[in-house]
Amino acid sequence: MYLNCHSYYSLRYGTFSMEELVSQAKQMRLQTLALTDINNSSGMIDFVKACNEQGLKAIGGMEFREEDTLIFIGIARNNEGFRELNEYRSAINLGEQKLQTLAPDFQNVFVIYPFGKTINRELKIYEFIGVKPSEAGKLLRLNRQTLLNKMVIRQPVTFSDSKTFYLHKNLRAIDHNLLLSHLKPGMIADEDEYFMPQIEILKAFESYPQIIENTRQIMDECRISFDFKSTKNKRTFTGNINDDKALLEKLSLEGLHYRYGKQNKKAETRIRTELDIIHKQEFSAYFLITWDIIRYSMSQDFYHVGRGSGANSIVAYCLKITDVDPIDLNLHFERFLNPKRSTPPDFDIDFSWTDREKVQEYIFKRYGARHTALLGTSVTFRGKSLYRELGKVHGLPKEEIDLLSKYPEQEGHKNRINQHIHNIAMMMADFPNQRSIHAGGILISEEPVTCYTALDLPPKGFPTAQWDMYVAESIRLEKLDILSQRGIGHIREAAELVRKNQGKDIDVHRVDLLKEDEKIKAQLQRAETNGCFYIESPAMRGLLKKLKCNDYLTLVAASSIIRPGVASSGMMKEYIYRFHNPDKFKYIHPVMKEQLEETHGVMVYQEDVLKVCHHFAGLDLADADVLRRAMSGKYRSKLEFQQIVDKFFSNCRERGYPESITKEVWRQIESFAGYSFSKAHSASYAVESFQSLYLKSYFPLEFQVAVINNFGGFYRTWVYFNETRRQGGNIHLPCVNRSDYKTNIKGKDIFTGFIHLSNLEQKTAEKLLEEREKNGHFQNVEDFIRRVSPGIEQLVLLIRSGAFRFTGKTKPALLWEAYSLQKTEVKRPKGQWLFHEETKTYKMPVLESKLLEDAYDEIELLRFPISMSYFDMLQTSFRSIVKARNMNNYTGKVVRMLGLLVHIKYVRTVRKETMNFGTFLDDEGEMFDTTHLPDSLRSYPFRGDGIYLILGKVVDDFGYASIEVQKMAKMPFQPDPRGM
Repeated sequence: MYLNCHSYYSLRYGTFSMEELVSQAKQMRLQTLALTDINNSSGMIDFVKACNEQGLKAIGGMEFREEDTLIFIGIARNNEGFRELNEYRSAINLGEQKLQTLAPDFQNVFVIYPFGKTINRELKIYEFIGVKPSEAGKLLRLNRQTLLNKMVIRQPVTFSDSKTFYLHKNLRAIDHNLLLSHLKPGMIADEDEYFMPQIEILKAFESYPQIIENTRQIMDECRISFDFKSTKNKRTFTGNINDDKALLEKLSLEGLHYRYGKQNKKAETRIRTELDIIHKQEFSAYFLITWDIIRYSMSQDFYHVGRGSGANSIVAYCLKITDVDPIDLNLHFERFLNPKRSTPPDFDIDFSWTDREKVQEYIFKRYGARHTALLGTSVTFRGKSLYRELGKVHGLPKEEIDLLSKYPEQEGHKNRINQHIHNIAMMMADFPNQRSIHAGGILISEEPVTCYTALDLPPKGFPTAQWDMYVAESIRLEKLDILSQRGIGHIREAAELVRKNQGKDIDVHRVDLLKEDEKIKAQLQRAETNGCFYIESPAMRGLLKKLKCNDYLTLVAASSIIRPGVASSGMMKEYIYRFHNPDKFKYIHPVMKEQLEETHGVMVYQEDVLKVCHHFAGLDLADADVLRRAMSGKYRSKLEFQQIVDKFFSNCRERGYPESITKEVWRQIESFAGYSFSKAHSASYAVESFQSLYLKSYFPLEFQVAVINNFGGFYRTWVYFNETRRQGGNIHLPCVNRSDYKTNIKGKDIFTGFIHLSNLEQKTAEKLLEEREKNGHFQNVEDFIRRVSPGIEQLVLLIRSGAFRFTGKTKPALLWEAYSLQKTEVKRPKGQWLFHEETKTYKMPVLESKLLEDAYDEIELLRFPISMSYFDMLQTSFRSIVKARNMNNYTGKVVRMLGLLVHIKYVRTVRKETMNFGTFLDDEGEMFDTTHLPDSLRSYPFRGDGIYLILGKVVDDFGYASIEVQKMAKMPFQPDPRGM
């Protein structure tokens, strides 16, 4: 009877989670249930799984609507019918066709139109009219038996009671962006859309047995099911499993010779062992498809970094999917083949942000649009946004909404309406709000993707599955992560700039050589890492100095222990101590020494969490991996997670461990498991860090320009300009004859790109560059006006930025000239003039330009000065003898230093107080760090960007010096002489 059920995947409409929907059906002793969410099939796989668990027969369907108007409901006879529904919805979403008022010619779908819909033709064999029990009385007026024969019962299910009906109304108001009181009847469901008892439904149709029989026939004839055991990914790469096996072996052995030479028996044995596992688990195609994507990207000169659990594989290393040597790092591929995770190793492939879309295009073309899709995700109602949405539909003023969203449970803000909204929010929390795109997941399936989901077309322009990674995992359709990051853009562009500026071709992929390079290791030990991927932040620089890190393996460990949660647990500090004092600590338990001696008894990697859970607590590796993944937010079953946690503690009790030791080990697991990397992942990050360090060590100026041009570092752009100057670069203001749209480098001269000029229109810059390329350098302002025809605002902006300083004239003189020429210039056709009339010249008064004026212009237009430093702009001439370079010499002493604020990190203490960590530049351009404890911060807070006079004690932490601030004052600059 229930052929029209909605879950909360009917966005901003349904109120049932999948578990609640099926559970309520089970309570009513139903045997069959149909899910027909509105315009999507996001919840179908979860629905089928829930029905299987409750012993119900599942029927798949979809409700097609045009805004609030119900067009028809499609009920799939079988999985083929489900595919048809998905393909029709996908074609609409992808813009290939429009939703019609009548259903298309389905082959395996029953179509149910709403009662009262005008249909100007005879119904087809698979088409019916759906009649709600509340509409049964209207059938008395019908005299045509033939029409009754084409009718079925339609009892929609959207909510469970009056409380959830009210929740539904709130969802509809949010969807329509209306006050709750302004909702109209057609915008909401009827109040009877709940699980009406079957006896009431049958009573309503007791005079129409044919309608009851029609309904039962459809319910008997329809069923949907999914195989949750076999892999759904593309099964073969070559079209034949044996050919896949042969090709993967051939490519792996070729790569072995590239990576290890021809006589490395240990590596060859490892490869053959891995290949045997890969073939038995039928993962050959997965590896080959990943190899194919890498092969394409390398043919296009795209840089990539392969990471994820797949970096444990020597086969992946030999295929150049990753640059992580698993033998060097003692990484075990077998870890990933446990009974509960018989899935292929996870590959995360990072490309430059400029290249990723081209790689995605290749994948869709190579493997076909029918078999390829981006992975979706759900954005849920939660946090501040949920309270804002509810506040709006309940008519609260903005000020109250702001307070409510910021402090929803604070007693001082609770009144009747706020409490009412809070209660609704608790019901609505974690409901899906809108569908979105996973950060990088791509699905490549053997069967068409529409066998499992309808497709959306988000702004990214690629077909996207309507469900998330958890659903994909449940049916064993494994994703491949194609991600983007700016760090790779730095590396790629730096290599191009080196080729252009120095005529050298460089290979950053010979990581085995980079790891042994003494210059790079010395750079790492000094923490000279500005601009380098993952290791440039103040916290990471500090950690590198504390560890005196000068080798690859130590950097691999540092890349994991820097993660959030570890520092707050105290284990990062403990690791540093043990690293320097390996004979001065005790292991908490002999198992920790046995399993974690490499990391001094501290869980550094995800593998360490697994080892401790397995060897210390006796969990099998499958349960240990579920525990790790759940803590990382990658596992949805809260019940199973809690069962494993209980098992951890009960096993420890059975083994006779003291409660204090068990709790301490668990505390460490909690702090690491949710944030730590796998060792392979950390190693991949460390590889990219070494590649960046290589470029910074040997080609510092090209590297810094690449960092500037990719806008993706930890710091703001001006910090990288400072570093470029610190590395010996000559920084020049924008110039209409020497600058490009992005910053360029010629020898040691760096010309600031037009992209950095605030309010300079891109079309002006493009026209300037096109004209210069075509007809050469500009002679003066008049020549520029004649050839580019800029508006006066754009011209003035360029003059004020110093872009015409090549003329030798002051900016006031250039501005006088610009206004004069713009007033007297006769409009002429675009293009080159055949004859150029000389412009009359007038003797102008001497107009001086001051350096301080230029600096203020540059701060306004570029957001930082180039003509002089911030320190030169100070009113005071004081400069401290204490510098960042000699701070260690003043350990324990109170010093005064001037510092240009670079970055602030905000931290909440255990007592819920605020403290800060600051990063500054001294007057030599060198970085130093500060700590601002709550008492000091309350009396001497930060007051925005600028230079501060800092009084504090120099403290040393394992050789890393910083200042514990006692007092601080922001220093005044000389007044702006422009009179603005």
